Amino acid sequence: MSRELHVSQKGNIEGAFQTIQEAAQIAEAGDKVIVHEGVYREWVKPVNGGKSNTDRIVYEAAAGEKVVIKGSEVIDSWENVKGNVWKVTLPNTFFGDFNPYKEELVGDWMVRPNPYEYTLHLGEVYLNGKSFYEARTLAELDNPVRRETAEDAPWMQREEALLHPEDSIYQWYAEVDEEETTIYANFQGQNPNEELVEINVRRSCFYPVVTGRDYITVRGFEMAQAATPWTPPTADQPGLLGPNWSKGWIIENNIVHDAKCSAISIGKEASTGHNDCTRTHRKPGYQYQMEAVFKARQIGWSKEKIGSHIIRYNTIYDCGQNGIVGHLGCVFSEISHNHIYNIAVKHEFFGYEIGGIKLHAAIDVWIHHNNIHNCTLGTWLDWQIQGTRISKNLYYENDRDLMIEVTHGPHTVDDNIFASDYNFDNIAWGGAFVNNLCCGTMRREPVLNRATPYHRPHSTEVAGVTFVYGGDDRWFQNIFIGGTKTYNEQSLNGTVDYNGSPSSMAEYKEWLIAAGNGDNEVFELVKDPVYINNNGYLKGAPSYEKEETKFSSKEDPKAKIVVEDDGTYLEFYAEDGLFDLEAAVLETKDLEMVRIVEAAFEDPCGNPIVFDTDYLGQKREPGANIGPIVGLQKGQNRIKVW
Repeated sequence: MSRELHVSQKGNIEGAFQTIQEAAQIAEAGDKVIVHEGVYREWVKPVNGGKSNTDRIVYEAAAGEKVVIKGSEVIDSWENVKGNVWKVTLPNTFFGDFNPYKEELVGDWMVRPNPYEYTLHLGEVYLNGKSFYEARTLAELDNPVRRETAEDAPWMQREEALLHPEDSIYQWYAEVDEEETTIYANFQGQNPNEELVEINVRRSCFYPVVTGRDYITVRGFEMAQAATPWTPPTADQPGLLGPNWSKGWIIENNIVHDAKCSAISIGKEASTGHNDCTRTHRKPGYQYQMEAVFKARQIGWSKEKIGSHIIRYNTIYDCGQNGIVGHLGCVFSEISHNHIYNIAVKHEFFGYEIGGIKLHAAIDVWIHHNNIHNCTLGTWLDWQIQGTRISKNLYYENDRDLMIEVTHGPHTVDDNIFASDYNFDNIAWGGAFVNNLCCGTMRREPVLNRATPYHRPHSTEVAGVTFVYGGDDRWFQNIFIGGTKTYNEQSLNGTVDYNGSPSSMAEYKEWLIAAGNGDNEVFELVKDPVYINNNGYLKGAPSYEKEETKFSSKEDPKAKIVVEDDGTYLEFYAEDGLFDLEAAVLETKDLEMVRIVEAAFEDPCGNPIVFDTDYLGQKREPGANIGPIVGLQKGQNRIKVW
């Protein structure tokens, strides 16, 4: 029989538990844990899971009540050292078996400073909710140096600016010995004993310590300030909140912020590898990641046991590495209607696993209707992005909007608004890009030194591995805007980078036959086919040379995103000629299957995808304008997009 288990700190509800963990110890399938107003400083570790999608355990905040779960503790016993610098000394027993001020911030693909210079840690100090920067030495705290920029990806050939450089002079430093931990902090003239000062002491806020805790719903909470570690695809990937290698979680209507690294994790666990490259220096991380795929299969990585999570209507912000992260454990999931911003914009550390959403092996994952802005990278999809659909998302003010890397298709990118200066890193092939607005540049490159897996359709079963030669993409009914600055010689506007590629599979085969008999060496002589038609190129954006139907103009539509109190708006000036292109209602059954994987573009159930609604959900009829929003008017448009 299902039960309602209540949790209340006030003691005004008969039979209520004082902590959420007390309820989590006994909650079983069918039970609902209702948590009442308060700040709960604990790590909730569900002991049991549900049995099915209709027989789950639900954890939810009581209606109309604010429930906050924090990985931090309040500290109000600071002693002034000198000037603006204060300290507090705590026994190591205060932290138990996890001391964030001793744990180093390290792992595969993290770009860390020379360890002989300084080391970063998982700890954090918060002043009235503002997170501090870790000083490199204790001496730096006397006169903290304001930080303006930080290291960026090498191919960007520039440094990235901090979103709030004025915050960088708020700094902390810790010394840990066998008995005590002393934390020093520069509070810039404020008395920490008169303000709300917190330090994080727990790794997570809501995360089971045992795998296989399936069918749990987490709804309506605010969760913050957890000392989460670096989460590459070759390591255990704990987040502030997440299912820990389980199936069928629903995470909805939560506010999640201030994770040291990752907020919501739907990633892998440690038995399939844990930072082995960093620990052993025996093999590259790439090789360990490949091994992790096969190890995961051996422990049951399949649709029957893992993934199928729903993450929706959450607000996620102010995290150091990821808003949502996941390798392998993310398969068959849906991520929608989330507001994700300010991810990795402190630039306190850098690595190759950063993004508002960063997923590996996102097989049949549907990412739609999210608002992702002010992130170092909006969405990064890496390896085995097969059957993945990225649809009707809003991207703006990101250093980069979307990166798709070393995957072979089929993946679909449709009806999105990419409004940042840098839209794509297309380091993949086999994609379909339909009805998008692309306001910035794109980088496209082959990858010939890392073969990655591809799968049988809608399955985790590996069908083969191959390199990325580039091409085999489809671009229909998109709007490109040129004139945006490029970051390097591989960064371009429009589709001109596909010049020299055959425009159909028939033409590709003709070129291949003409190249003569042989094996790999012959295929390497011929570029993959591309399918490009009916796109609009504005402000001088250049087009693919064989595109038969297109519209080109040097006029500037002055597209921009404007954020106001009542919502977020797209402003766009549409000139007359743009309407000469009439959009068809496209279906994926009409798209050529991807060459290597030999799989069709379709939904997870094997049905064709019909692009018959736009970004706003409006019906798309034959003859409508191209791009993500139908019903554009000639002249100036101002459309609410969030």
